[in-house]
Amino acid sequence: MAMKNFEKYKKVYDWKKPNRRTWTDKEITKAPIWCSVDLRDGNQALANPMNMKEKIEFFKYLVRIGFKEIEIGFPAASETEYKFTRYLIENNMIPDDVKIQVLTQARKEIIEKTFESLKGAKNVIVHVYNSTSTAQRKYVFKKNKEEVKKIATDGAKLLVENMKKYPQTNWYFEYSPESFTATEMDYAIDVVNDILKIWYPALKNKPIINFPATVECSTPNVFADQIEYISENILDRDKMIISVHSHNDRGTGVATSEMAMLAGADRVEGSILGNGERTGNADILNIAMNMYVTGVDPKLDFSNINELKEKYEEYIKMPISPRHPYVGELVFTAFSGSHQDAISKSLQAIKEEKTEKWDVPYLPIDPADINRQYEPIIRINSQSGKGGVSFLLKNEYGYNIPKQMMQEVGYYIKDVSDKEERELNSKEIFEAFSSEYINRKDKVKLIDYNVKSEKDDDVELEVTLEVNDKKIKKQEVGNGAVDAFTAILKQLEYDFEFKYYSQDAQEEASNKGEKANAITYVMVEDNKKHKSVWAVGKSRSTIKSSLNAVLSAVNRI
Repeated sequence: MAMKNFEKYKKVYDWKKPNRRTWTDKEITKAPIWCSVDLRDGNQALANPMNMKEKIEFFKYLVRIGFKEIEIGFPAASETEYKFTRYLIENNMIPDDVKIQVLTQARKEIIEKTFESLKGAKNVIVHVYNSTSTAQRKYVFKKNKEEVKKIATDGAKLLVENMKKYPQTNWYFEYSPESFTATEMDYAIDVVNDILKIWYPALKNKPIINFPATVECSTPNVFADQIEYISENILDRDKMIISVHSHNDRGTGVATSEMAMLAGADRVEGSILGNGERTGNADILNIAMNMYVTGVDPKLDFSNINELKEKYEEYIKMPISPRHPYVGELVFTAFSGSHQDAISKSLQAIKEEKTEKWDVPYLPIDPADINRQYEPIIRINSQSGKGGVSFLLKNEYGYNIPKQMMQEVGYYIKDVSDKEERELNSKEIFEAFSSEYINRKDKVKLIDYNVKSEKDDDVELEVTLEVNDKKIKKQEVGNGAVDAFTAILKQLEYDFEFKYYSQDAQEEASNKGEKANAITYVMVEDNKKHKSVWAVGKSRSTIKSSLNAVLSAVNRI
């Protein structure tokens, strides 16, 4: 059934760029000027805003990540915001190379209190705004275009007047035509150009004109067209900075910001992980990491994603989606068998060939570069395959199972997962593998063995076995301990032939605390049932490892 009432909606503002767009032929080659709005836009959108201590700690963290511009609040709007601003300034918490940014409406009393709150600060961006859209003019302000423009230009003049009262501060000014995406382009340009005529002669620093997608009204390419059109028609483009502030109402905040950068934006406002009003802001981490994985330095340090996640959950108090790009619990996880196999083989090839460039299918980034572990990459459920299981057994437990054995083990683990009707964690996978294949002793058990003598290539082996709760001692001569042991078992009517035999040292198990062992892999065919089985032996002794493998096979037949 189709959704009803879609006919009642229309394009908020039906605009098309009158001349050819050029931004589609460009690419992002350098980081923009970043401005974090986590402490203002992000904080005001929280059900329980951060307290003073949390804001201070989060400010420190934003500085440590590398932000050079941080919007800290709306100091004239609340006493908490005012006190926070004063605390940072009076306690010298703002590094010399960091600009704090504050928001103010274009109203005289609010602007004056804003400047008062900033007394003694070194580098400050005062961000003034008023809404310019058709709907806001019509329904909220009930003013015409000239009257709304006068609000903006009066605010711009008030900033200049108040700046002169505090000459010790290095001032930067920013203006936002709020609801820009729903404003007529030529009118937006008219408003902005009149503001620039006021600011150019008064400021020593480039003014910032910020174009917000306050509510996403269209696809990202339309916003990029708007930014390019603005850039082509704004007054003295080279004397000012174009900034963008995208929200995420259509779920395209990241794409909107990225395309705006292609279209000429110099600066991007947003928040870490996209927290903000309604559906949130553009996610700066997402944008920065998208640059990183294409070989561009984002100029922000997200090398410890786990710490960032902890900070976010501590201060923002919101959960992070397990599928959130780069940060989510599952983003470096492959459930699909074919994906797991490709990852496993590619990681091994990169290791062996010492490849300089990262080139792993299904993993756009090396998790280690952002302090994520390889441990959770392969997770197993009923949809998983041999590649994932073998990768996990090798990388976490040091079992380099033969290629011919991978399929059987993969199917066995999938069957276990299917019966459990859930994902298996790495410990459960290893326990299932170990229980089924390693050192089986449920029917026949090796109590003791002794290599009694060696003549030429022959070995005399004496063993004590427990078969059906009865101890049996036997000895046999063979071409090695395995050959002698096989002969003993055939005396007990276990009739089989070897189809595969190999032994190697257990690879270093990542962090599971296992001691290195000799690992033996065998496949035998039961001559009575014409059934082939794989088995594994493990021991610090190479001989006992082999005997355990043979006995495991016998117990699995």
